[in-house]
Amino acid sequence: MRSGERYAERMRLPVAGWLAVIVLAVIAAALSNLGDMRWWRLAATAVVLVAPLVAAWWMGRLRVAVVEEGGEVWLHVDDARLPMSAVAEVQVLDRVAYSDALGVALHPLAFVVQRPWIGRGVRIVLDDPEDPTPCWVVSSRDPEALRAALSGAQEPVQA
Repeated sequence: MRSGERYAERMRLPVAGWLAVIVLAVIAAALSNLGDMRWWRLAATAVVLVAPLVAAWWMGRLRVAVVEEGGEVWLHVDDARLPMSAVAEVQVLDRVAYSDALGVALHPLAFVVQRPWIGRGVRIVLDDPEDPTPCWVVSSRDPEALRAALSGAQEPVQA
């Protein structure tokens, strides 16, 4: 954890997800070649093998952090930043509430960062008349710790 951070986590793919991606990539690569050893088939096989692995890594690179900068607490989600002075409420969402929050009732201007392999998260309701975004919905493996870090109710933690 970096200095000034109260909370930090990455939205990495779990081991079971990596195993599934590897198995599917190997099967797709084998089916794309079918024993033909011409150079363009081998090149296509390499692309079909590597592309899903790169995509899985890229989807898991996102970082969620709560950082104290200049006396103010900020939420960083990848390269998006939200000052806590613009937040009205932070709600912890269990699996059912999280699924409902991402459903058809979700406001079209809501800021959403979710990964399908993370089944819980937080809803951060904004109180900024200048911002048309009503809320942020963010995946988190430990939404209780994220809410506590956002509210400043606890000492720095690492998730």
